[in-house]
Amino acid sequence: MNLEKLKRHFPWITLVVLTLLVGAMDPNFLRPHNLIQLAGDISTLFVMALGITFVIYIGGIDLSAQSVANMTTVLATISLPLFGAWAGVLCILTGLLFGAVSGYVTTRLKVPSFIATLAVGGIALSVGQYASGQRALYMDATLRDQAFGWMIGTTAGIPNELIIAIALLLIALFVQTRTTVGRALKAIGAGELAAVASGLKVDQYKIMAFAISGMFAAIAGLLFSVKLAGGSPTLAEGFLLPAIVAVLVGGTPLTGGVGGVLNTAIGAMIVAVVRTSMLYLEIPATSQQIFFGIVLIAAIALTIDRSKMRIVK
Repeated sequence: MNLEKLKRHFPWITLVVLTLLVGAMDPNFLRPHNLIQLAGDISTLFVMALGITFVIYIGGIDLSAQSVANMTTVLATISLPLFGAWAGVLCILTGLLFGAVSGYVTTRLKVPSFIATLAVGGIALSVGQYASGQRALYMDATLRDQAFGWMIGTTAGIPNELIIAIALLLIALFVQTRTTVGRALKAIGAGELAAVASGLKVDQYKIMAFAISGMFAAIAGLLFSVKLAGGSPTLAEGFLLPAIVAVLVGGTPLTGGVGGVLNTAIGAMIVAVVRTSMLYLEIPATSQQIFFGIVLIAAIALTIDRSKMRIVK
């Protein structure tokens, strides 16, 4: 087996090796209950990474996801007393709208995706700051439990947020592998010029990818808000870098066309195990971002398809 064929197996091999290493540091880590709890703790970040996967799958990037999630925590908190459970629908539609705007700016105005999403993320941040008055907000516990109580707690010992994340993974997997949209996104990521030549409505599908990312970011923000019973324009701060790392170390390169949501599930677990190992090693939270930055550079260097990027600017 040559290196290129072995590359596709790197993510799960990395996950197994890291899990065994952390298990050697603390045998309790390998207990089923602990692993389920670990997966539950990473669920919100994983949902955000799921959405980002669709954008990276087509060779783009979404830097607005964290800001959209932050904004959603604020919108969910202030709209809950007015709309009840419908506040969740409002938040998800708002995230979808922000994602679609990013896609529109990228495709129709020809602005690179990292600039377009950075700008849209800035708008989302401002909306969250304005709506919250730049302060932390708190949900009424009774209203939260009535509208979103099913999102928290456990079912048969499994955290409900993990069940939601698995359900979203299955939906995303169906979209990626069993629908025209998924096949079109793969074609765009594999070769956009060829996709255009074949008659695909490339701009339309690219806008869909960004809209999906915005929607999943909003769902992540809603989960976070319900779990912590409140909202803040900085509540999900620090999620963007690990979410992108989860996508890339899972095996979906920035050049797109390969990988997908199952790879991101593996990548998210790698991030979770790495976070746990850093806790055991007593590495402070500020230094964790440095580590993820290094991992991000390494992941891009190892997975990027250089045949699609002969010149780097």
